[in-house]
Amino acid sequence: MRISLSGIAGDSIVDGPGIRLAVFTQGCPHHCPGCHNPHTHDPEGGFWGNTEDIVAAMAENPLLDGITLSGGEPFLQPVACLALAKEAHRLGLNVWTYTGYTWEELFAENNAERLALLWETDVLIDGPFLLAERSLDLHFKGSRNQRTIDVQKSMEKREVVLWEDASVQ
Repeated sequence: MRISLSGIAGDSIVDGPGIRLAVFTQGCPHHCPGCHNPHTHDPEGGFWGNTEDIVAAMAENPLLDGITLSGGEPFLQPVACLALAKEAHRLGLNVWTYTGYTWEELFAENNAERLALLWETDVLIDGPFLLAERSLDLHFKGSRNQRTIDVQKSMEKREVVLWEDASVQ
């Protein structure tokens, strides 16, 4: 399946815990001032890749702990990102997804494809990057307003449950 990409990092250690395959999608409607990936905003930029090649890269690396779907905005390409998330889980990897949307916005729009991607995500970093809330002291996110959400626990409780990083406490 085709996916519009900005890039792929095969051994990221900053986009979630452990060693990760980070997939940077192309296209973002949020245009957050101060964004560290402004080159991902233009939906006509980047390059075309395919999910099969990304899955093969996941399967070939026995050191991976998980994949990270970032951007750009992964929820602009929910079908392709869902395919990657499902294959990651099949391979025993965890899935982190970064989005400029909030948890509440994703549910309010009630888009079946986006909700399917959300369900297949283990940890969601939600909310736009806010330059006034920027902090270099945060783990795995750029601004204090962004939440690190344990998606499966949140789905069970029907309310946002924050992910806790046991290695930081």
